[in-house]
Amino acid sequence: MAESTAPGRAIIMTTTTEENVRTEEHMVAGDRLVERIKELVRQGNIRRIHVKNMEGRTLLEIPLTIGVVGAVLIPVWVALGAIAALAASYTIEVEKLEP
Repeated sequence: MAESTAPGRAIIMTTTTEENVRTEEHMVAGDRLVERIKELVRQGNIRRIHVKNMEGRTLLEIPLTIGVVGAVLIPVWVALGAIAALAASYTIEVEKLEP
């Protein structure tokens, strides 16, 4: 199911994997990858993020727990920047905790 969130951003699929956990997939251009993931992390209800290439292969998995912020994520941003330079578009799979 697709639902528009804002210009240039779309949730292309939403599923529920287990109780109180929802999975969303977002398509993003390579040059927006780091910025979009930072936006998602700021939401605060993210449990895990998977960055996948166009073939569906997971390139990076980012487990997020309560309290993971700031300097702890600097190596993640560096890795994302390197990955973003490799291709034109990616799928971000997000596991969200629902209240």
